[in-house]
Amino acid sequence: MTETSCVISCMDEGDILSGHVGSPNPACEIKLVDVPEMNYTSDDQPYPRGEICVRGPIVFQGYYKDEMQTREVLDEDGWLHTGDIGLWHTGGRLKIIDRKKNIFKLAQGEYIAPEKIENVYAKCKFIGQCFIYGDSLNSSLVAIVSVDQDALKAWASSQGIKYKDLEQLCNDPRARAAVQAGMDALRGFEFAKSVTLVLEPFTMENGLLTPTFKIKRAQAKAYFAKAISNMYVELTTSDSSHVK
Repeated sequence: MTETSCVISCMDEGDILSGHVGSPNPACEIKLVDVPEMNYTSDDQPYPRGEICVRGPIVFQGYYKDEMQTREVLDEDGWLHTGDIGLWHTGGRLKIIDRKKNIFKLAQGEYIAPEKIENVYAKCKFIGQCFIYGDSLNSSLVAIVSVDQDALKAWASSQGIKYKDLEQLCNDPRARAAVQAGMDALRGFEFAKSVTLVLEPFTMENGLLTPTFKIKRAQAKAYFAKAISNMYVELTTSDSSHVK
């Protein structure tokens, strides 16, 4: 990376193990820092995991006339926080496995910054909280929406929609369509093509928020795994019917 002048690790000549970026460059130190909100720690088994941090003479002194951004990546002890998640493999080999900044790629190659999208969608009157999900196996985003219950009830009343309880209303296709219609600030690949409405808020108690109220993305993915899978099945079925 540019901030380290050159490489921070390199594969040894004759190393036949693939899937890693080699051992540390002698000109720098590398450590892995725990990222508890993503379930990566130095105590992980069989391999320690965490954010890759680098220190040494090859590390830059800061961004030109940008002290704020410099402070975001360089700590007071001179460690550069790369934003990459790595693990220590056998023989001191470093392997990159994730990004701390939660940027992921869709099937067609578009890069997604989910937090930016979630912040835009949070302005929708129906949305209390929103978790955006996507991966490199799928071409579309899906969303888990913790609804603003008062807004949803007011909408249902205005539409003359009868329901037994709020859970039934959340499962009503008309309610899902109304929420998606309100999520029209973004188009194209940043638009969530399917939503699941839930009543339960994201909290620290249910393990979905960090102490700084950020979504724990790995935990949210596991927590809503069935709903996410169902949405992609629906989208695949819908796309197939359109082709016919």
